[in-house]
Amino acid sequence: MRTSKVSAGSSSSGYRIWILTFAMSLLLLITLCRSWFHNQSSSAIPSESFHQPSVTVPSKGQDNPPVLAYWIFGSNGDGKRMLRLLKAIYHPRNQYLLQLDAESSDYEREYMVSSVQSESVFRAFGNVNVVGKSYAVNQMGSSSLAAALHATALLLKLSADWDWFINLSPSDYPLVSQDDLLHAISSLPRDLNFVDYSTGMDWQESNKINQIVVDPSLYLQKSSHLFYAVEKRATPDAFKIFGGSPWLILSRDLVEYCVQGWDNLPRKLLMYFSNTANPLGSYFQTILCNSPEFQNTTVNNNLRYNVLDTNTNEESPYDKMLSSGAAFARPFQEDAAVLNMIDENVLNRRPDGVVPGEWCLGQGRNKSAESLKTEEGLCSTSWGNNIDSVKPGSYGINFGVLLDKITTEGRQEPGQCN
Repeated sequence: MRTSKVSAGSSSSGYRIWILTFAMSLLLLITLCRSWFHNQSSSAIPSESFHQPSVTVPSKGQDNPPVLAYWIFGSNGDGKRMLRLLKAIYHPRNQYLLQLDAESSDYEREYMVSSVQSESVFRAFGNVNVVGKSYAVNQMGSSSLAAALHATALLLKLSADWDWFINLSPSDYPLVSQDDLLHAISSLPRDLNFVDYSTGMDWQESNKINQIVVDPSLYLQKSSHLFYAVEKRATPDAFKIFGGSPWLILSRDLVEYCVQGWDNLPRKLLMYFSNTANPLGSYFQTILCNSPEFQNTTVNNNLRYNVLDTNTNEESPYDKMLSSGAAFARPFQEDAAVLNMIDENVLNRRPDGVVPGEWCLGQGRNKSAESLKTEEGLCSTSWGNNIDSVKPGSYGINFGVLLDKITTEGRQEPGQCN
């Protein structure tokens, strides 16, 4: 027994010593491997990949052009269209937020991120962001309103410089270059809100508002159809409902009012519209026309052209669209021939390139449209730091005249919302 105890004790002690030695050796090996891997990685990746490029901040104030915050939202299969739209509306002054919903694949989302990161101009100015986390959205339900408010909150966090929020879909396309657009709206008050809405509701519209709707996309992983309750609720008398288009151009003041919510009206309306169909077409309009602070900032025109409108005169649909005074048109099919016509005749955009502007022509140099077409990837590879200068073309000057007329005619007088 004694021998057995001694043998067992010696074996246990030797076993503990062996374990301790093995653990120390393993720890040393891991440390050496980490050091070797770090050295190999550092030598394999260029040093500039470890440094965030300096971001050029646009100058603010009435003497400088405004800054636009774009939200481009898409679903499964929309990635390439969103990237084309991004390049068609790109300008270093602006902020861009790209988002795909839960119906899109992880591959498509990763493709979008890598495509943005691969563009040197996007990296240089650091103003293009992609939402990494996806969630379900039903375009007719309250989940679409939640997504829009989420986007505005993200853009407020990303930059303190922008003046207007603009939402776009992959089927939208610009009818003016960003130099033309920024020039045209530079003279406008920065508190204006461009929304399309109606001041009165007939019994059918009132019936839709009173219909109680549940959007399962708010709590499910994938987009789902709306549920319509049998019961209906009474027409509100604490506020008046205004409805219109979900495509908006909103001032930063209004966005902060809705997101930060120092008044109870935005929260109360958010609760109400969470159980209605198509709330994105009514929420902001109703806030604008029920808030004394914002009633006088409304322009009843969202600067969008619907290509499905019928042509009632001899003017061609293409010419009518360009002379409409709209900044954007929709909806376009993917790779529609008219998009190439807009690229060539209006934007001077080369395939897969960004739209040339004063910011990339450098040091005040003025180049004709023909010379721009002959230079491969001009604004994708070289640019200056003067992002505060915009130079409109003849189309932009005409657009500015039309926009002044639209603003004058579409702006509401005090009390008109009521």
